[in-house]
Amino acid sequence: MEAYILAIISSFAAAIAVTPLVIKWAHRFGFVDQPNKRKVHQKPMPRIGGLTFIFGTGIGLLAVADQLAADWQTTVAILAGALPIIAIGLLDDKLALRARTKLLFQLLSASIVVIGSGVSIDFISIPFGERIDLGLLSSIVTVIWLIAMMNAINLIDGLDGLAAGVAIIALSTMLVIAAGNPAAYGLVFAFGFPLIGSISGFLIFNFHPAKFFMGDTGSLFLGYMIGILSTMGFFKSVTIVSVVVPLFILGVPILDTVFAIIRRKLNRQKIGSPDKGHLHHCLLNRGYGHRQAVLTIYGVSLLFAACAILLSMSSLWFSLLVLIVVALLIQLCAECIGLIGEKRKPLLNTIRKWAGAGAPLRSK
Repeated sequence: MEAYILAIISSFAAAIAVTPLVIKWAHRFGFVDQPNKRKVHQKPMPRIGGLTFIFGTGIGLLAVADQLAADWQTTVAILAGALPIIAIGLLDDKLALRARTKLLFQLLSASIVVIGSGVSIDFISIPFGERIDLGLLSSIVTVIWLIAMMNAINLIDGLDGLAAGVAIIALSTMLVIAAGNPAAYGLVFAFGFPLIGSISGFLIFNFHPAKFFMGDTGSLFLGYMIGILSTMGFFKSVTIVSVVVPLFILGVPILDTVFAIIRRKLNRQKIGSPDKGHLHHCLLNRGYGHRQAVLTIYGVSLLFAACAILLSMSSLWFSLLVLIVVALLIQLCAECIGLIGEKRKPLLNTIRKWAGAGAPLRSK
């Protein structure tokens, strides 16, 4: 445990120490995010802040070198896979690359870690049924999962401190659950503690009003690491929890991504086209201040985290009950804040109809 404490402290300090240098580099080499009508910030901002927690994580990993050496092949594969995603993040922060180009590099990073380490989602458990062994499809499913996580974290990185705070909550939840699961303990702890420490150091300068942004360099790296750690142990249990727990841990970015896809499909937009319909935009449109919106989403993330921990200790029937209740609440909240669209409120209209309240709900 002393090594983990040293890892979190050293990574925290390293991220803070390198911050002035990263800000200076961003301005000198043109890694600056210019404001536009889709973005919330009003002035040019340095956008490679993710380098601070990438560097901090590297320093923190030195403190847990013995733990990493115990599974050196997986460690090398994870670090090797991180290089393409950091490179494409930097290029995108500088040049604003096409989505297809970024996807190719995401595919490369995910493939490196899956092929090189053997980290994979081997099966999916079905309630009241036998598990589905993925066999040859396991590698493909894992690559898709990792790419989805990279893009999910990237999509919620829209307000000061939002993605970093949600990532800290998700990683902390993984560590709590992994502590009671020997199969998920080793590398989850070895990478998890340095990540939490370094992101916390970054968050000091990224919370509103931010001094800099993590950029795609940071958000893609975070999604990559969170995706990998979520596969280590959480998909290995022969219960419904093996599938649900990672989804709850990453509830906010996953749901924001899912609703974005649904919204764009309903509006006949390209899935990759940007809009201002994300969760944080919806809260801002309803009068929330910048900090209020971020803290509200932190609260939602904590609720998902609590559900994940509860489900990891619960029976099948109780887990199913929790899932049904949470699914209904998610849909209600999404309709109330306009996450699907201002005029699409099927569940609220159904409730209103059953209650005999008359005409369906329509936003002005």
